[in-house]
Amino acid sequence: MSAGCHVSGLDTGECRLPCVSGMDTDECGMEASMCNCVCRNMNEDGSMTRKEQKEERRKAILMTALTLFVERGYHDTKITDIAKAVPMSTGLMFHYFESKEELLLELVKMGAESTKALNTGATDTIPPDLFLTGFLKQLFSYAEEQPWVFNMFVLMSQARRNGMPEDARRVALSVESIDATARMIEAGQKKGIFREGDPKLLSRCFWASVQGVMEEMSMDKEMKAPQPEWILAILK
Repeated sequence: MSAGCHVSGLDTGECRLPCVSGMDTDECGMEASMCNCVCRNMNEDGSMTRKEQKEERRKAILMTALTLFVERGYHDTKITDIAKAVPMSTGLMFHYFESKEELLLELVKMGAESTKALNTGATDTIPPDLFLTGFLKQLFSYAEEQPWVFNMFVLMSQARRNGMPEDARRVALSVESIDATARMIEAGQKKGIFREGDPKLLSRCFWASVQGVMEEMSMDKEMKAPQPEWILAILK
């Protein structure tokens, strides 16, 4: 039998399962190998909805772009490189994202959204040192389960630099992790928990350490996360 759909076993042109592109299968003309890739995300009865297929494909594009932006650099990554790595045709990718700039902006928005837990999670009832220790434990634990988190830290740092697309850079610069942590440090200083010093400078040192750890772990897949207390010692 020639290569065909992973679920139905039919040649791609004969398969009637809905296509990830949102078109009828015979209109899409997707290659058999591509159809196989899409169908692996379906239940054996082909019950995944068209909307679910498109969302899975969208996530795959984003995660692939994130990896390439970090490994090759944003400016050295072409939209065709991303499409090839997914894999999918460049034309099909444009059904999801119109440009490389739009892909970067969406990723940076994801990164900015993930910082809200730090900005809104601290309360007067939780000592700041315990809050930051718990935050780091959760961050490192989640990142080890979901390695893309390491890459997101790297990308967010890159997106803040001059020369990056302005919309993405503006979102990256809007992240208030340093200011939010500085407020916690100042509160901790008043209670005698943290060392004396400029709270914002201490916050920058804290986050520079976290950033360095995440970048190292993005490059060295065998590296283990440090104890949160090691990083928190910067503040004590």
